[in-house]
Amino acid sequence: MATAPKPTTAKKESSGSSIFASLTMVFCIVIGVLLWKFVMGSPSNFEGGNPEGHPLPGNYFAMVYKGGIIVPILIGMLLMVIVFSIERFFVISKAAGTGNVEAFVKRIQGFLSNGNIEAAVAECDKQKGSVANVIKSGLKKYREVEADPNLDIEQASLAIQKDIEEATALEMPMLEQNLTIIATLVSVGTLTGLLGTVTGMIKSFAALATAGAPDQAALANGISEALINTATGIATSTVAIIMYNIFTSKIDKLTYSIDEAGFSIVQTYASTHK
Repeated sequence: MATAPKPTTAKKESSGSSIFASLTMVFCIVIGVLLWKFVMGSPSNFEGGNPEGHPLPGNYFAMVYKGGIIVPILIGMLLMVIVFSIERFFVISKAAGTGNVEAFVKRIQGFLSNGNIEAAVAECDKQKGSVANVIKSGLKKYREVEADPNLDIEQASLAIQKDIEEATALEMPMLEQNLTIIATLVSVGTLTGLLGTVTGMIKSFAALATAGAPDQAALANGISEALINTATGIATSTVAIIMYNIFTSKIDKLTYSIDEAGFSIVQTYASTHK
């Protein structure tokens, strides 16, 4: 980046991201309820066209509908995981730039070893993305301290390192936004599914507690509700934890690339200005 983003800009971006996250969560829950009510609960999925009756044999939509009112909440959570995962994928891919990050860092190191700072800056302009922005900021500082005769090698090296750290601190939070939501859904999905399991089992035991012969239909519905909620909650948590680990791994690689290139910039300055 040509200049470090201003704090006010960062606040606006953070506010915009919060609004996006809030609206997305509400939207996903609404979509989950609509899917559960009108798609899975469609009369065509049930015997006699009655959603209160038995599902048609092998009709999974109807079976999920019978999971009860907690199911649409779980569907909404699963949609949240999918939406935020897609959003994070594009943001992190954009942060990595137009080419392979590892190859980009190696090219920067090659230019630095030859003392060709201008070529390194041009390479950053070509690569784009957060990694290139941070490295370019360090290279600009390199040229600034090089032109300042009042700084000794140690002061100049510290100035370059500090500039890279500040640029990193401005760029990295953008990559981690909304990951907290995905991480939270790992636990919340399981707990919500467990809540549905408990409510289903309560209905099953209520059917067993009736006077005389147990209500077999109510017993079966209660067990079915418990299992459907369990499965949906586990599926939501599984997808969430997989996506969270994938994205944190990608962010760690980007951070490592920045640290590697930043170290090369500082070392190059120190070795060429003895």
